[in-house]
Amino acid sequence: MARVSQEHLDARRRQILDGARRCFTSNGFHATSMQDVLREAGLSAGAVYRYFRSKEEIVAAVAAETLESVRVSYAAIAAADPPPTPDELIGAVLSRLRVLLGDTDGDDQRALPQLLMQVWGETLRNPEVARVLADGYHGLLGQWIALVEAYQSRGWVDPGADAEHVARTLIATVQGYFVQQALFGGMDPAGFREGLRALVAMNVPEEERRPAREH
Repeated sequence: MARVSQEHLDARRRQILDGARRCFTSNGFHATSMQDVLREAGLSAGAVYRYFRSKEEIVAAVAAETLESVRVSYAAIAAADPPPTPDELIGAVLSRLRVLLGDTDGDDQRALPQLLMQVWGETLRNPEVARVLADGYHGLLGQWIALVEAYQSRGWVDPGADAEHVARTLIATVQGYFVQQALFGGMDPAGFREGLRALVAMNVPEEERRPAREH
């Protein structure tokens, strides 16, 4: 019996994950059945179960791949010298993510955000996805902290600011974009970049600043 090459195995696994991701994006994790995945991937049950024992394993694999794509996209762009500003970085990461995840067909800007929201929601019921997400988040947070520290060393950000607080705020801004786009649409990446650029460029005179209040 001929030995199956690793390239063939990798291509078949890729075929399954791409088909599953299309199903999940269109119908959600829970409304998608294994039969839906088989049909979309164009494979038999035996071929799919050789790689994944259940739909839950496929969900975890799609979630892990999506989060790894976020990390790889960020790392590839944030390493530039000088470092990109937040609006440049986020715009480039969004574009790279769409290519890595194959989300380049048509003008639909909501497919990727909707998939990410499903991944986040799945953490509430799937311990494996929760673990993957936690690992991915902490790794990304470390990368953002390093970037904020690079900003501080160049005098772009107040050196007295807590780098982790700034990093978490920037991450929250990106998450907010994805949530808004997934739920309501209407904001393409270029518009988001413009809005973020306007915010980070704010130059409020010191005498007009109001002290933050704790509630």
